[in-house]
Amino acid sequence: MIKSYLLWGIFSISGILLVFTLFRHRFAFNWIGYLCLNVAIAAFLLYIVNLLGPYTRVEVPINATTVGTVSVLGVPGLLLLVAVKLWIV
Repeated sequence: MIKSYLLWGIFSISGILLVFTLFRHRFAFNWIGYLCLNVAIAAFLLYIVNLLGPYTRVEVPINATTVGTVSVLGVPGLLLLVAVKLWIV
């Protein structure tokens, strides 16, 4: 019971500090927008690969790991996932 309150307290304090940091530094909003844009583009690219799956016989699952890989590495990350899917799996 006390552990639950402690975790909620830490979560609340970290959330308040995050909001404070966002309002204190204006570039943080740009950074979050850039991150959201990268994640959206990565999910779209993975969707296109899966949409072409019946023709190419390549299907890469859309989950947090694959979206994170493609959002960080970009198109080379997508090609890496396709290569891993073709050669290893």
